Amino acid sequence: MAAGNSFDLVPRILPYLDRLLIFALLEHASEQKLYSEDVLLQAKFDLMKDTNMADYVTTLHKKISGSDAEVSEYVERREKVLEKLAAFEKESAELLQVLRNPDVVAALRPDRAQNIAYLKENHNISPDSIEVLYHYGQFQYNCGNYSEAADLLFHYRTLASDADLVMSATWGKLACEIMTLQWDNAAEELLKLREQIDAKTFSDPLVQLNHRAWLLHWALFFFFNADAGREKLTELFLTPAYINAIQTATPWILRYVTVAVLASRAARKTTGGASRAASYATYQKQIRELVRVIRQERYEYSDPVTEFVYALYVDFDFEEAQAKLSESADVVRSDLFLVASADVFLESARHLVSELYCQIHQRIDIKDLSARLNLSDEEGEKWIVNLIRDTRVDAKIDFSEGTVIMNHPPQSVYQQVIERTKGLSFRTSQVLAHMLTARNATAAVVGESEA
Repeated sequence: MAAGNSFDLVPRILPYLDRLLIFALLEHASEQKLYSEDVLLQAKFDLMKDTNMADYVTTLHKKISGSDAEVSEYVERREKVLEKLAAFEKESAELLQVLRNPDVVAALRPDRAQNIAYLKENHNISPDSIEVLYHYGQFQYNCGNYSEAADLLFHYRTLASDADLVMSATWGKLACEIMTLQWDNAAEELLKLREQIDAKTFSDPLVQLNHRAWLLHWALFFFFNADAGREKLTELFLTPAYINAIQTATPWILRYVTVAVLASRAARKTTGGASRAASYATYQKQIRELVRVIRQERYEYSDPVTEFVYALYVDFDFEEAQAKLSESADVVRSDLFLVASADVFLESARHLVSELYCQIHQRIDIKDLSARLNLSDEEGEKWIVNLIRDTRVDAKIDFSEGTVIMNHPPQSVYQQVIERTKGLSFRTSQVLAHMLTARNATAAVVGESEA
């Protein structure tokens, strides 16, 4: 399956997604019309033919074959699914009746062992019967009944003591919340899963790395959820452990890190006062971290989106940045995860270009800046007026000359010295404290050896 552009990341992303999340991605691709509908139809059939969704698979088969004839294989599978579903319902009926009792729910505590003891003592529920909830939830998920699956996995996680199955249930519940577009619930599950991955002691560090790589890819679905989703992604992506996972295993995620960071600028504009200043400082810090990682990983992965940042912040090459920004527009609009964020990203990218351009120039030709932003002269003039108004920079526009005159007050030598030495005393105290600690530890070891 190819999107017709050399920067398509779908083949790299698919191995890190669950079968039904891939299906959700294909559905989104159908809506955006980024792939041939015939290709998508065949891809959906190949993906779903071994699931419990026998009716849906039959529908796909009829569309592909152009025939309304029933296929005996799927008729038999449907009967088996219904039989298995009835068996699960019968096996779990008593337990679910108890767990859906409000008085029982109120009596449950965070301590799983205490909950199991309470259920056994008061409702004659054995620990062995709890595991059926996990398998029943998994079965419902494969049937496409995501709300029911989320409910079953929630109950199982409340009672289960097997750490591996609890983590697996959390993965399943996260998938259910994504599939039903319950983004607030999905954010909670994402946080829980991240805590479980970070806190668990893995016998093989590679397993933990793989879990983080999977979580990074599942988190991409938050891009469908506009500003709130991108803010959560930015925080996750720039955590040291996940930056390390990106650099080690999945460098292509840098495209999404870049868009998440740059697009978060739009959300930060809505804050005011001191919080706006703090938000802007955080944004600048994230930009610096992003530039650092892109610079380090450029040999491993690059595309027009990351190259735009490199040209702007490393080479200070505005012509190259303009070219990469134009290419980036095509890339983000053909990316299944980014298409909904394309306009916000491009607006934020233009702000970066204009802000940096204004910082290093005294007199700016409006036509020249408009060209660098890929805007017409009229659009560029409106853009610059809004930029000066929003950022409150000290500048004035000479409409007769078609220029912007920037007032960059010279920074005194004393202020430059203060800025450069601001953290010197703190760093010196840290070094001295470290040296004293090492010296005391050495003295203690020597004293023990002499004794």
